[in-house]
Amino acid sequence: MKNLYLGIDTSNYRTSAAVVDSEGVILTQKAVLLDVPEGKRGLRQSEAFFMHSNRLPGYIEEIFGSADPACIKAVGVSERPRRIEGSYMPCFLAGVNAAKEIAAALKVPVYCFSHQEGHAAAVMESVGNTPAQNTLFFHLSGGTTEALLCSPDDEGYRMEIVGGTRDISAGQLLDRFGVALGMPFPSGGYLDDMAYEVIEKAGFDTKKLPKTGVLPKIKCEKGYFNLSGAETRLMRYAVDPGDVPAADVIAELFASISGLLINTVAYLSDRYSADKIYMAGGVASSRTFRAIAQRSSLADINFGASELSGDNAAGTALLAKRIDETGNSNSGK
Repeated sequence: MKNLYLGIDTSNYRTSAAVVDSEGVILTQKAVLLDVPEGKRGLRQSEAFFMHSNRLPGYIEEIFGSADPACIKAVGVSERPRRIEGSYMPCFLAGVNAAKEIAAALKVPVYCFSHQEGHAAAVMESVGNTPAQNTLFFHLSGGTTEALLCSPDDEGYRMEIVGGTRDISAGQLLDRFGVALGMPFPSGGYLDDMAYEVIEKAGFDTKKLPKTGVLPKIKCEKGYFNLSGAETRLMRYAVDPGDVPAADVIAELFASISGLLINTVAYLSDRYSADKIYMAGGVASSRTFRAIAQRSSLADINFGASELSGDNAAGTALLAKRIDETGNSNSGK
């Protein structure tokens, strides 16, 4: 029978477990958003840790219902947000504790990675993909908008930030605006559906969208940009929308962010001569953004499957597979 690899990820917004085989095929996975009370814009770490700890046993049992635990050769888990000194979030301890218990019971190694490395691996190492040595990787999530030069190494991925936001993330901008409009948190999916409907009618030609006057022009300077000015204008609109339709503002917002990111990709890929360009994270799962990007002539962006964009454990399982097969010593870190 093929060797199998279990992955676990407990981010601040989603509990996830997955199993991949020796060829990188994702055999089974389960990823469910944490429950955020109505009107709130997130969870305290203690709340997230409690939810993860309660959910994981049932999720693992469900995963093992379709993947024989006797074939598990290693366990991979996200232990921190980034692979840098001082990076820490208590919610990841729920996953680390579960991973160590399972690995001990199965007598297999456990490999620890950063949540960001898991995002990269999910789109760069799934079946048929070999990670390039010089990849421009965009991590676009609820709390992160970063452009990174990314190369595989003995512990997962070596990453260097070369661009992105200097203040709030694209995901935070979308979530805060959505909550201000009365939508549940996280709000990105609801806004995405509304934006897609408007932009689809324009044939995905963002130049045909009506100008609402709500958003400022967002400029990219050497790969970096600021989004707090747009947030200020959007919050002002949410309080006093006047006669400007919300759907038009949302469509303009997605068009603006999409154009900004595409231009940033074009600049950075040229500057750093990137071999490949990948995007992952919840924002990268936006079908509106993907539709606009895929029609752009400025950059060839690889997104991977939409279900791999959000927080998921498939990436940590794939990383465990790679590290275990190459015989490196990440185990137990």
